[in-house]
Amino acid sequence: MLPTKSQFSLSSATGIRKTHQESRSTPSKMLRLVIALMVASCTVSALKIGAFNIQAFGDSKINNPEVCTIIMKILQRYDIVLIQEVRDADLSAVTTMMTELNGDLSEPTYSYVVSDTLGRDTYKERYLFVYRNDKASVHDSYHYHDHNMYTGEDTFSREPFVVTFHAPGTVIKDFVLVPLHSAPKAAVQEIDALYDVYVDACEKCQSDNIIFLGDFNADCSYVTTSDWDSIRMYSSGDFTWLIADDIDTTVGKSNCAYDRIVISGADLHSAIVPDSAKVFNFQAKYKLTQEQALAVSDHYPVELELMSA
Repeated sequence: MLPTKSQFSLSSATGIRKTHQESRSTPSKMLRLVIALMVASCTVSALKIGAFNIQAFGDSKINNPEVCTIIMKILQRYDIVLIQEVRDADLSAVTTMMTELNGDLSEPTYSYVVSDTLGRDTYKERYLFVYRNDKASVHDSYHYHDHNMYTGEDTFSREPFVVTFHAPGTVIKDFVLVPLHSAPKAAVQEIDALYDVYVDACEKCQSDNIIFLGDFNADCSYVTTSDWDSIRMYSSGDFTWLIADDIDTTVGKSNCAYDRIVISGADLHSAIVPDSAKVFNFQAKYKLTQEQALAVSDHYPVELELMSA
């Protein structure tokens, strides 16, 4: 029996601001304000995690002012965000991006951890995680190696870069992120092999609270209806697919659920903010034409939130 798949939508948050006029208000107004501030001081916002395939991310894209502005707006939505399709051998584009994110602050708001360049031939990519220093830190990371020197078997075109994060403001505190940008024509085999990564990560990280996320190419011609039964993470009840099969994660004219978020672990399941997993349609949010949106990427980010402690 296939696991239940659920789609989440993000809840909005409100802030409280004290003005000069309010500071001179009547006692009753002051009392209400004090109570509101006390409530606000006890509330920590949820941790928002995203995964974004920024198509062919490199110097030319980040040095385009219009495109860079939109990318910055998108990245600043997240406390942790996975960026895929990073085509940046010398990390010059990543350096520029981080400078834009942190501005002139003496204490940087954002940090990153990045994989090696990955790929079988001359085409290489990196996995890049950007995160807010006040919300999360990297506990450990490693590259999953699937190449068998005796048989020559090599399932992943871009092996997952497994990262353990510590987020003390969340109810779960520690969790593992496993990214995948699959090769389209090998999507079925690579998604199925994530089960082997799961077994490996559970042992190495000593946790089954794992979020698998990224551009799986998990729909349309790459993964058809008849393929799903052969994908262990789909047929096993240990996993929940948070981005449903009928959700469009693409910017162009196609309608495909390529980008996915899958979770495991009882503690992680109970830590997800209800209705928070969804696609972020930046084209609609920022009122872009399709041409402007495609200049940023041909994918929308997918996201979820973890409950605050």
